Amino acid sequence: MTRLESLKKSSHFGTVLKNRVINNDFYTIYRKKNFIKKASNEKKLYISFVMKKKIGNAVKRNRIKRKLKGVIQKMLKEKNSINLNYTYVIFGKEKIYSEHNNSLFRNMEKSFKKINRE
Repeated sequence: MTRLESLKKSSHFGTVLKNRVINNDFYTIYRKKNFIKKASNEKKLYISFVMKKKIGNAVKRNRIKRKLKGVIQKMLKEKNSINLNYTYVIFGKEKIYSEHNNSLFRNMEKSFKKINRE
C-alpha cells in the first residue's frame, strides 16, 4: 500500500511550486520530478495539500483537505493513475467545500491523466 507523505521543508515547497501544471475551479496542482531521497522498498507519494486563509475558518479548510486526501487515497486504491515518481502540491479552492466526492474523484482522475500525458 502506498503511503502519503507530506512535504516538510520550505525549500521543498519552493522547488515544486516553480512548475504549474493544472488549474481548474476546484484546485491547482503543481508537480516536480522526485528530488527527495527515499528508501528503496518504500512506496511513498510525496503530496501536500494547501489552503489559503481567505477560503474560510479552520474547520472549512480542514474539511477541504480531508476531501482531497480521501480522493487521492481512493485513486491510489482503485487505479494507479498517480505517478509516484513525482512530488505534488495541491492548492484547494473554496468550491470543493460544497462539491460531492464522486464528481471530485472524476475531475481529479481526468487531471492526473492529463498530467501523465505531458
